[in-house]
Amino acid sequence: MSYIDGFITPVPRDKIDAYKRMSTTCGAIWKEFGALSFRECIADDVKPGQWTSFPQAVKLEENEVVVFSWIEYASRADRDAINDKVMKDPRLEEFMKPEAMPFDGKRMIYGGFETLVQL
Repeated sequence: MSYIDGFITPVPRDKIDAYKRMSTTCGAIWKEFGALSFRECIADDVKPGQWTSFPQAVKLEENEVVVFSWIEYASRADRDAINDKVMKDPRLEEFMKPEAMPFDGKRMIYGGFETLVQL
């Protein structure tokens, strides 16, 4: 079964276009190196919860929206090899600078996941 890197990111509404441009470039690079799919989804029906929620998890501010993203790989080994290549790719250097990011990277949540069910 596939392996997934998942992300939850607070993105300022006035930087959605810049985020989309960054993601389109980054996604193409991930796919070039072997990722099976690359998805960026913007919140449409995401409400604060009583105890926990996507907005609460990223400390969403008034002018921001939650972006839920994932990258799919054939396996954990593929993910590790692909990410190693991606992180060394000079096309990403500009995006890795904190001042160039169209979001607050300190509030991004991410992790790797083994697929439990795939239908």
